[in-house]
Amino acid sequence: MKDNKITQFIEDHFLHFNAAALKDAAKGYKNLLENDAKMLVSLAGAMSTAEIGKSFAEIIRQNKVHIISCTGANLEEDIMNLVAHSHYRRIPNYRDLTPEDELELFDQGLNRVTDTCIPEEEAFRRLQSHILELWKKAQDNGERYFPHEFMYQLLLSGVLEQYYEIDLKDSWMYAAAEKNLPMVVPGWEDSTMGNIFASYVLKGELQANLVKSGIEYMTMLADWYSNNSQNGIGFFQIGGGIAGDFPICVVPMLYQDMERLDTPFWSYFCQISDSTTSYGSYSGAVPNEKITWGKLQPSTPKYIIESDATIVAPLIFAYLLNY
Repeated sequence: MKDNKITQFIEDHFLHFNAAALKDAAKGYKNLLENDAKMLVSLAGAMSTAEIGKSFAEIIRQNKVHIISCTGANLEEDIMNLVAHSHYRRIPNYRDLTPEDELELFDQGLNRVTDTCIPEEEAFRRLQSHILELWKKAQDNGERYFPHEFMYQLLLSGVLEQYYEIDLKDSWMYAAAEKNLPMVVPGWEDSTMGNIFASYVLKGELQANLVKSGIEYMTMLADWYSNNSQNGIGFFQIGGGIAGDFPICVVPMLYQDMERLDTPFWSYFCQISDSTTSYGSYSGAVPNEKITWGKLQPSTPKYIIESDATIVAPLIFAYLLNY
């Protein structure tokens, strides 16, 4: 493929409405990096199952993201795709499924995410014994780690290599593990691995405080933000929910609660979401609402792209990579 082909297509054809917002947001992201600022990317929804790693992993390798906030599902589902890709099943006619059809998928151990079914045995259970070993080892050694740090250990140990079913370069989690990229995973308990961990706590095999908590994630993020905001930090939000709301709150927490009045606000904000403004939805909150919460300033470059993140995010990443 000729260099700049996708980038130039966006320049030439994305001229109005959501298309223009996409181009403007990509340019804003690029300008931020050119000014030696840093960028936080938040991943909500099922972006890992949507194989965002095919573009996002290279963004990580090229230092175009400096910290990630993601749901527990995105943390684990990239690795699940890495080790069980051939066992996934696509259901293109998912809108036509009856409740009985859904039960049949459940009975087959297939957990559906829109048009894609994640195979429980090959994905969840393939990882379970290996992550349990790491949890028990840490407990025996009196050590505690964040959820993403356990996943980094799992990937870098090499124990999963026997299962790899996609090109390693398409795993964003492996790219992040190689760089030991800072990460926050708020609400990790609301994930398959979080549920599995809770089951071992209930059985008395593991201690609940073995995995570091959300409060510890926030304090880590506060230190990271304070140490890296000299040239500004941008916020690129894919979807809504806790993956976005948790990290963006570090600024008002530092400014208002810690009374660090020299804390800079976020230097850039972009949200990709198909949620429109409606009835208190965080996912549908427009950027200006965040000014009232002490997260953004009136002068902050702000973009909102009301579209499907599985379409928009890869295009913006392609633009940044000059594809």
